[in-house]
Amino acid sequence: MAKIRQALLSVSNKDGIVEFAKGLNKLGVTLISTGGTARKLKEEGLPVVGISEVTNFPEMMDGRVKTLHPAVHGGILAVRDNDEHMKQIKAEGIKPIDLIVCNLYPFAETIAKEDVTLEEAIENIDIGGPTMIRSAAKNYNDVAVVVDPSDYSGILEELEANDASLAVNKKMELSYKAFHHTAQYDHLIQDYLAKQLKSDDSLPEAMLDRYEKISDLRYGENPHQKAAFYKEKEITEPSITTAKQYHGKELSFNNINDTNGALELVKEFSDKPAVAVIKHANPCGMGVGDTLLEAYEKGYAGDPLSAYGSIVALNRKVTEDVAKEITGEGKFVEVVIAPSYTEDALEILKARWKNLRILETGDLFINRENPGYDMKKVTGGMLVQDRDVVETTEDELEVVTEVKPTEEQLKDLLFAWKVVKHVKSNAIVMAKDQMVVGVGAGQMSRVDSMIIAGMKADGRQEGGVVASDAFFPFPDAIEEAAKKGIKAVIQPGGSIRDEKVIEACNEHGIAMVFTGRRHFKH
Repeated sequence: MAKIRQALLSVSNKDGIVEFAKGLNKLGVTLISTGGTARKLKEEGLPVVGISEVTNFPEMMDGRVKTLHPAVHGGILAVRDNDEHMKQIKAEGIKPIDLIVCNLYPFAETIAKEDVTLEEAIENIDIGGPTMIRSAAKNYNDVAVVVDPSDYSGILEELEANDASLAVNKKMELSYKAFHHTAQYDHLIQDYLAKQLKSDDSLPEAMLDRYEKISDLRYGENPHQKAAFYKEKEITEPSITTAKQYHGKELSFNNINDTNGALELVKEFSDKPAVAVIKHANPCGMGVGDTLLEAYEKGYAGDPLSAYGSIVALNRKVTEDVAKEITGEGKFVEVVIAPSYTEDALEILKARWKNLRILETGDLFINRENPGYDMKKVTGGMLVQDRDVVETTEDELEVVTEVKPTEEQLKDLLFAWKVVKHVKSNAIVMAKDQMVVGVGAGQMSRVDSMIIAGMKADGRQEGGVVASDAFFPFPDAIEEAAKKGIKAVIQPGGSIRDEKVIEACNEHGIAMVFTGRRHFKH
């Protein structure tokens, strides 16, 4: 292993750089540095060779040009066991540089500012840094490159234990991290510029969204499938990905998917306390109330049998009384997710089940301004669409029947409409008094979904409402709703048989409203 004799330090993120430089100095490594990094190290009394002393050329153009010079890149890229390379750099008076410590201008932080201008963003595109990093990463057999301050202490330990040398496999690992670092940086820039150029609502020409592994999972949907959980960069709203886990076993693949479904549903209800009870990504119960306890009682009562082994999502702080209900006799919950918990509530939940996953999100909201994309992988490709975050208000509803819905029915219709958006298609939701009483999910025919929803409701739907995620192709589902005592229906409309469906409603005294908007979820 070759000894590190010269290191070039040029960092935007200066966390830990002084301590790292002191460690290198103790090992006899010559420190070369640039700009603000050099000033900081000199202030700490460290001997530093300025970059201009290496290049014999001044830093130029407000720092745009400083390391872009053969004296730097020759020292990095020379292959040490290539005699011709070594002869050439010796003839030019270039000394090998064995360690590059570099991270890049804060482009992400810059473009995150609300009032950032294009000119400011452009000035924070690093050129010399990525070039040095890539040069060192390419020549990892001879040169180590460090881009992450969290690596400093471990590298120093290895250098101290090995006479200022690093193993080649370690340098290869650092090379991988370096290319990952520059790839992320380039993605940020191209994504930002793409948004500046974009003048319409079209989707990107290429999908280069960045995901970083949070953790490996025990397995996927089934034990024979490998799985991992990845985090999307620049997350803009509370989510299962950003949630903090307080207690319980690690989340499984299915836990994460189901919890995401539960959380996204309760995020629809910001004005009142709401609770969703989810099984296999579908709501088996959902309730809204004046208090969180009332909302939970409604949510659980929607389908107590299916609620066993469920995911519970709440949109308000969980208090002691709610925690006691969740952990009541005969109940079993896999995951609880909420904005926050009182100390007493946490203790009650932890004490009930040692494996209960307890997650905290912080205050909930939906970023409707920049919601991001919904993606579905298919073999050999990917489907990409905007997230379905559109809201429907009472003013947008079109009453199409002779009977008009009452104010209470309108509230229940809009409630059910929010819920049905989160049910697998074909989807039917029966609701009454701001509570889901029956769900028909994922059926091949809409009438079957209506029959199943009615079976689940078991009489509680009498006088209630129905939401359908898409239009009724035939009046048969309305006939089933009428048998169950349904008094109002909300659906998109748009079928060639809309008139027949409306006639069926009129015959049975059912009010119907059209939204003009479909909510398929496959």
